[in-house]
Amino acid sequence: MRQALKISVHNEPLVLSYMDRAGKIAVDQVADSFGMSKAQLAQTAGLARETLYRLERSRTAKTQSRLREMLEIISRVTEWAGGKEQAMAWYRAQPLPAFGGRTVEALVKDGKAAAIRDYLDHMALGGFA
Repeated sequence: MRQALKISVHNEPLVLSYMDRAGKIAVDQVADSFGMSKAQLAQTAGLARETLYRLERSRTAKTQSRLREMLEIISRVTEWAGGKEQAMAWYRAQPLPAFGGRTVEALVKDGKAAAIRDYLDHMALGGFA
């Protein structure tokens, strides 16, 4: 039973593992999990530095949406990247030729998360970069 529970938790989308009881992404948990400060997490998600330090601002629809997009993309690449830390490194630093050499981080900051999800779907189906 314990093993089955562990497997189901391991296979759940990454974003769900950071949800609090109210259905909001718990900023402290995300930052701690990736070994980042809140300021670093805010920068990675394309948010103002102060946003994640104020509870009411960290729970707004815009902030939650941006964090959700980031976590969904990281979740999609975690398995082939070798873990969530490696997926975060890919997200932040790997230039994508299909997007003019821009990183996923830069694209998400510009509101292009849907394009990245489409790209990842294309790649998962055997498409070329």
